[in-house]
Amino acid sequence: MSVGDSRSLQGRVALVTGAGAGIGEATARRLAQAGARVALVDIDAAHLDRVLRELALPPDRALGAVADVADPAQMQAAYDQVRAAWGRLDIVFANAGINGVWAPIEELGLDEWNRTLRINLTGTFVTIKHAVPLLKQQGGAIVVTASVNGTRMFSNSGLTAYAASKAGQVALAKMLALELARYRIRVNVICPGWTATSIAESTERRNLEGLRPEVRFPAGSIPLTGGKPALPEQVAELVLFLASEAASHITGTEVWIDGGQSLLQG
Repeated sequence: MSVGDSRSLQGRVALVTGAGAGIGEATARRLAQAGARVALVDIDAAHLDRVLRELALPPDRALGAVADVADPAQMQAAYDQVRAAWGRLDIVFANAGINGVWAPIEELGLDEWNRTLRINLTGTFVTIKHAVPLLKQQGGAIVVTASVNGTRMFSNSGLTAYAASKAGQVALAKMLALELARYRIRVNVICPGWTATSIAESTERRNLEGLRPEVRFPAGSIPLTGGKPALPEQVAELVLFLASEAASHITGTEVWIDGGQSLLQG
């Protein structure tokens, strides 16, 4: 079998959270291009509708579900739509997340901590938990979006809640990789660095001046590209690989896609 064939998703069904923008949108497009039927999940109905319109897929190839990934009832309803439409599920991309509030620890409110952990970590738990009954029918692949922060890079002081949520996602994925292996369900994690998405626009930063330890880097924080961020489409290619038969013997693994950023700034 050629590499091209092993990355084909013909006959597969994929669900993508956070599909209304950024990495989620790019990955939904890429999985659809590879032949998958795609279920797009996002909390923003307008963003979801735009992506569905632009995909321009026939109704039997795509559906959308507005849902909060940390709400079990809403996520179960999304999976019920998938079951009713296609009767199976092969791929889950647990991607939805927020940056939350970046602030010194003494200024970070418990409600701010809880919101970041709820969406990023609890949302990943809920997304996977309610996917498992469908995935067990034939096996499949789960890919989780974590980050360089909390996994290999710890110099961004003030990202306490975000980094903790991302480290937790890696631990969750490794635990589930063993638990679900008997059902032929693979679980892997991607850890992007700086990527050209709009997530930073919703980030609240407070009193970070002077908080980060002084470290001198060579010019450009991303060695491979001279400081240019990754494109969402580049991250989507990694998700496609991990979701496909080309990665059939890979599970419980985190993969950094950051152009060397975390090695330099860790």
